[in-house]
Amino acid sequence: MIEPSPTPGFRFVPRTGVIYVMHEAMQLGFSYDNPDWANLGQGSPETGEIPGAPPRVEAIPISASDRQYSPIEGNDALRQAVADYYNEHFRRGKPSQYTADNVSIASGGRMALTRLASALGNVNMGHFIPDYTAYAELLGIFKAFTAIPILLEANHGYHIALTELEEEILGRGLSALLVSNPCNPTGQVVEGKELNSWCELARKCRCSVILDEFYSHYLYHGELGRTVSAAEFVEDVDSDPIIVVDGMTKNWRYPGWRISWTLAPRDVIDAIGSAGSFLDGGANHPFQTAALDLLKPEFARQETLAIQKHFRRKRNYVLERLKRMGIGVEVDPAGTFYVWANLEGLPAPLNDGMNLFKEGLKENVITIPGIFFDVNPDKRRFHARYEHYSRISFGPEMEKLERGLDALERVIKKY
Repeated sequence: MIEPSPTPGFRFVPRTGVIYVMHEAMQLGFSYDNPDWANLGQGSPETGEIPGAPPRVEAIPISASDRQYSPIEGNDALRQAVADYYNEHFRRGKPSQYTADNVSIASGGRMALTRLASALGNVNMGHFIPDYTAYAELLGIFKAFTAIPILLEANHGYHIALTELEEEILGRGLSALLVSNPCNPTGQVVEGKELNSWCELARKCRCSVILDEFYSHYLYHGELGRTVSAAEFVEDVDSDPIIVVDGMTKNWRYPGWRISWTLAPRDVIDAIGSAGSFLDGGANHPFQTAALDLLKPEFARQETLAIQKHFRRKRNYVLERLKRMGIGVEVDPAGTFYVWANLEGLPAPLNDGMNLFKEGLKENVITIPGIFFDVNPDKRRFHARYEHYSRISFGPEMEKLERGLDALERVIKKY
């Protein structure tokens, strides 16, 4: 049931899963500076110094031109730097290369996705479940397109076979598909031949694939320092219906900068630029200038190596602790900094993600109930999924991870 707004003319707008749990925790005294709390629901990586990473940016000079509005599509220098980054990492030797005209800058990932959603036509738009909690409102607010869910099963490792994906696209008449890769919350990654097949399918079926690649540097298998992007498998940057969204938030560990980019064919960039002109007016100008140095190949590689070494260690620590507590993990995360935890092995009432969250608050630890990742725009489906799941983040510093897992152990021991 949709709650009414008390003020005439306004609807009830639900908080996203992460915002909801943070609001509840803050009512009980949580703050990021409070040493008594641990946030295992954290949706951002630690932002301080980590071993082997370049020094953190501590100050940003502001030039006279930075005081002006940024162009809606973004600073030309940053747009070209983003294009160069993808050409250097994923498109060496390919005849079709990205240019600044294939890049649009926005104020963070949500705004980039909002621009894209507002520019979609009257089409069927596919999305996976479970997936990023904020997609629910995003997919429901714009009425031009119809959001259609595609279920990913645990017994298939939260992956979908190519033949099944093709059946979904053709059978449901999908003109667009939204997916986080690596996936928030399951941590699974589509890469290599599998990702190449997805791009081939997008061309064949003329279905635009929008890839949220904000965790593409958080990879835990294979060679250190590698990253993943569908940009590697694009044949023609201006005709292939492949749209990539990324930014400084996760892969460079600067969530507060709110700088993201969209990489796409020129007609898409033109459309979302027009959308940005009425939605937001353009991204923060000084931070766009500051982002230029972070995209230089050596800087980006050093940061990626440091992230993978540091977060791999935290990942392994959290997995081992959770499994000792009796918390199930159906598929270990291959990417992101999340564990998609199955609580069915815990005693009632802790085998429910919302109950675990509420009991955790009593011990000053935050988790995210799994039901928030059942992306369900406009609540059209009445039967919720993932009540027995929780997303556990290893984004925080190791000290906070230890404190939070100790608190979870105390919660479980009570029952």
